[in-house]
Amino acid sequence: MQQLNNQTALITGATKGMGRTTAEKLAQAGYNVILAARDARALASLKHLLQANHPEISILYYACDFSDDAQRTSFIQWATQEHPHIDVLINNVGIFRPVSVLDETTEDFNLQLQVNYFTPHLLSRAIGQNMRKNRKGHIINISSIASREPVSSAGTYTVTKFAVRGLTHVLRDELRPYGVKVTEIIPGSTLTSSWEGTTIPTEQFVQPSDIAEAVLTCLRMSAGANVDEMIVKPKYGNI
Repeated sequence: MQQLNNQTALITGATKGMGRTTAEKLAQAGYNVILAARDARALASLKHLLQANHPEISILYYACDFSDDAQRTSFIQWATQEHPHIDVLINNVGIFRPVSVLDETTEDFNLQLQVNYFTPHLLSRAIGQNMRKNRKGHIINISSIASREPVSSAGTYTVTKFAVRGLTHVLRDELRPYGVKVTEIIPGSTLTSSWEGTTIPTEQFVQPSDIAEAVLTCLRMSAGANVDEMIVKPKYGNI
């Protein structure tokens, strides 16, 4: 595997599912990693595991509830001021509520908007400013097939993913002149905690490791190539 040393990647939602497997893959590839998620104990455990397997890299973590505006603001300040040379931002954190727009509560709406849209928007803006100054970097937004195929039973979730799609397009246009890449990875039905308790065979899902491999594929492209978007669906279609 190509060693991509001396580069630093920040991953949100890093302790579970796609975020965790991506952190593991990037550590294996030689990236220094900054892990961000809500659960401090899970972050410490993941740092310990990664450091034991990859003692040559730097691993930092920051516990943040991304639905909390004050916590998110503090995290963004820490990330941009203490680590102004982040090379890769992976906006992965997300929350899924299976409820329609007409039947959702205000709490459902606010929570998904804060985590699924405000977080990648504000984090991309802050770190994107540093990338623009450094004239290098790569922002990867982990979106959802719901951004292309609306799911009415998950109304606000779908809306937030459409918003992330728009954010990705705008960021790409804004940052392209500065040599910064922007990619949207669009998973179909992926075996994460959203499917906990399902009786559907696991082999029918996209695996979190597939998304981690997609991230690495995008990062391995030559300096002059950018993957605008990548859709990864189950072989037999979405579930």
